[in-house]
Amino acid sequence: MRLIKQYFGIGFVAVLLAITALVWYAVFSEEREGLLVGFLNVGQGDAIFIQAPNGNQVLVDAGPNKAVLRELAKLMPFYDRSIDVVVATHPDVDHIGGLPKVLESFHIDLVIEPGVGSDHPAYIEFEKMIQEKDINKVLARRGMRVALDQDAYLLVLFPDRDVAGLKSNDASIVAKLVYGNTSFLFTGDSPKKIEDYLISLSPESIDADVLKIGHHGSRNSTSESFVGYASPDYAVISVGKDNHYGHPHKEVLDILENFGVQIFRTDELGTIVMESNGEDIVLK
Repeated sequence: MRLIKQYFGIGFVAVLLAITALVWYAVFSEEREGLLVGFLNVGQGDAIFIQAPNGNQVLVDAGPNKAVLRELAKLMPFYDRSIDVVVATHPDVDHIGGLPKVLESFHIDLVIEPGVGSDHPAYIEFEKMIQEKDINKVLARRGMRVALDQDAYLLVLFPDRDVAGLKSNDASIVAKLVYGNTSFLFTGDSPKKIEDYLISLSPESIDADVLKIGHHGSRNSTSESFVGYASPDYAVISVGKDNHYGHPHKEVLDILENFGVQIFRTDELGTIVMESNGEDIVLK
């Protein structure tokens, strides 16, 4: 019996040492070279994961359901249970439906939202969890800058006012992620009238290398003038396969093709991961 206990003790210690070695191997082998932006495959919805070179992380929207957790697990190490900032661009369920699960699964330091509400159960649960977990919350306003690293930041371009009385899509947060000389423009579900408004405020502010196409490629977003001023090299369309909306619409695809923009779609490629070294952006 004593011999059995002795071998059991040795085996138990060996397992612990193996687990410890595996954890530290994962920690030291994790590469954080440059900026990572993942457009997550969450079906008909939006979810974007950002990791700065120093490891700071942002999640912009979370898709319609818990599928966001599956996709985050592909980009985040298993031991990482925190996300620094969550941005809810607007309260439509295809953008915030997965946020209650995210708040349940991760420690969140800050939530940024536009200031327009919803009576959808997912939004109500999301706001309830923010209060229960005592998470800091701020309303996005034009000019707000979230520093992620020395040369990386998220800049809010819209809203520039109280949007409580606006329709949900009209109130979408529009933000520009900048790292060195590279940039990504995230537009939520902003319609053409908001795109035109942003152009009137400052056309140079929407210039970006990568454009996340508004409203999943709906013809109600992504005007010809907006694409022209944004002048992206790449466009990402977050969209569900064979969705009943017909997204992305042909009109939008034609506009992008006419400007020579390379198009990436989550319904065709799954999760799309791009990396920037501050000068160039590559598809991972």
